[in-house]
Amino acid sequence: MPHSENQNRDATIVLASTSPRRQQLIGLLGLPVEVMPSHVDEDTPDGWSPSRIVEELARRKASAVLERAAVIPGAIVVGSDTIVVLDGDVLGKPEDAQHAASMLKRLSGRGHEVYTGVCCIEAATGRAVVSHRSTRVFMRALTEGQIERYVASGEPMDKAGAYGIQEIGAMLVDRIEGDFFTVVGLPVSLLAEQLAAFGFELP
Repeated sequence: MPHSENQNRDATIVLASTSPRRQQLIGLLGLPVEVMPSHVDEDTPDGWSPSRIVEELARRKASAVLERAAVIPGAIVVGSDTIVVLDGDVLGKPEDAQHAASMLKRLSGRGHEVYTGVCCIEAATGRAVVSHRSTRVFMRALTEGQIERYVASGEPMDKAGAYGIQEIGAMLVDRIEGDFFTVVGLPVSLLAEQLAAFGFELP
């Protein structure tokens, strides 16, 4: 392992995200966490697979804060990105309320995939590990009134696919096949696997 036990204890996770959900989930690791928002271009070329999109954007987010994170001893930077895929179309965050409602109408009564990419970069060496998980989500059949009320709550506006499974949006979901935390936006078990590559034994 690249780290001694002492270094392992002294390391700090730097989360390259402003998402309160990711901040909450990364707290489950029981390690010191610093939050450094990354503002990156999230455009990707047409024709990229969902897994390539989320892995590239996770890497982009982590790389964006690498220089700032390098001043923290033992910093491991974590970037993460989530997309919703329906019929091969990638659904990101809605542009406005109308866009959110149209996404939810498309998702209503159907199954779709949620992909989350995670990238860990060791600030001192630049060594990176990147991978992703996907989970299938089945949405309840929603009425126009339900969609309108949910959009009016404001919750869909900063969420890929215009819903949040861990909040009010839980009522829209019939069932999932796979990892719940992938849908929330940070597959914690995958992150623990990646951190093991840097010498962390979790939990």
